[in-house]
Amino acid sequence: MLEELIRKNRSYRRFYQDVSVDLATLRELVNLARLSASAANLQPLKYILSCAPETNALIFPHTRWAGYLKDWPGPAEGERPAAYIIILGDTTISKSFGCDHGIAAQSIMLGATERGLGGCMIGSIDRDGLRRALNIPEHFEILLILALGKPMETVVIEEVGPDGDIRYYRDPADVHHVPKRALRELIVGEYAPAA
Repeated sequence: MLEELIRKNRSYRRFYQDVSVDLATLRELVNLARLSASAANLQPLKYILSCAPETNALIFPHTRWAGYLKDWPGPAEGERPAAYIIILGDTTISKSFGCDHGIAAQSIMLGATERGLGGCMIGSIDRDGLRRALNIPEHFEILLILALGKPMETVVIEEVGPDGDIRYYRDPADVHHVPKRALRELIVGEYAPAA
């Protein structure tokens, strides 16, 4: 069921680094993005795939993790992603990528979840450093990094409390909590035929 898949598709930030993700799986995930919607059907997105430990080690230093967890510098060695998909915008096709990379990233993450993997969409990136580290040509805009692997942590959804705080947090048992606004707060208009 789609709702169950969406509930399982959380932002995981710690992984069993030694549980590999193969290149065929990464290709299958990008194929899901390829089949997804694209504005004006321009299909301007391109991808860099990495499941090689040495390349992963080049990517990791250019990622920024969990802004709300001020005392946490990111996953330690041994709990880092086993794979990455870097989403690029090809500026020779389009100068603007709208929501294409969001659609692609969600398709990839849902596919990863279906395969027992977890991941995190990372938008906080040292783009210049990553470009240099991987020799990414200038005509590719670095849009997102998807960190992937077998999740090492438990993430739970809960309703936003009376204080309205939406910041995720970790409890003393190291469970990651993600507050979500109630559905009634999100729907600002409803129209249905008169009974």
